[in-house]
Amino acid sequence: MALDFVATYKVLVLGDSNVGKTCIVHRYCDEKYYDTYISTIGIDFKQKLINLDGVPIKLQIWDTAGQERFRTLTTAYYRGAMGILLMYDVTNLESYNNLSYWLRNIQENASPDVVKVLAGNKCECSATQRMVDKERGEKIAENFDMPFFEVSCKNNINIEEAFLSLARKIREQRERRGENFDNDDKPQDKKSPGSNGLGTFSLASLSEANRCAC
Repeated sequence: MALDFVATYKVLVLGDSNVGKTCIVHRYCDEKYYDTYISTIGIDFKQKLINLDGVPIKLQIWDTAGQERFRTLTTAYYRGAMGILLMYDVTNLESYNNLSYWLRNIQENASPDVVKVLAGNKCECSATQRMVDKERGEKIAENFDMPFFEVSCKNNINIEEAFLSLARKIREQRERRGENFDNDDKPQDKKSPGSNGLGTFSLASLSEANRCAC
């Protein structure tokens, strides 16, 4: 008997301001692209019913504000997240360098077994606009055991693939824990050092990968 039944998967979208978090949520949930910058105030969410390999699953996708003044508010939502889509902008080196901040926040505030996917947005950019090579994203993802996708909200590249990958990883995590049903009220184990799927890597791995990729 299959372990998966109809369930709700709670997903957070994290990253610096203006990396495309709201755009990716609208592109995936509404199949629309907005060419203007939309600043999220605090936190917002959308829902999407998906067919995950024949099983109907509801994704509840929380779009978080990247601005520093909202970060205390958004960390309150980390604990209930089953999955996190962590984003940076391939045309913005600072957003890539700040992945260390977001990974640290995930480690400190999220559930120990939260799953993560890394997405580098705006991959449709020209070579002169690109500031972060694909190999650098791949290296960070490998170090922190995350699937990696370069995506384009504008051209609808790898958007569905990134969310489906995250949903499948959530399902695999639930199967390992033996969860047959959606069980939001199940108590969470306390976090232990080195948890959150970071394995033997520390945040120093991020700095080391940056040096190696330069």
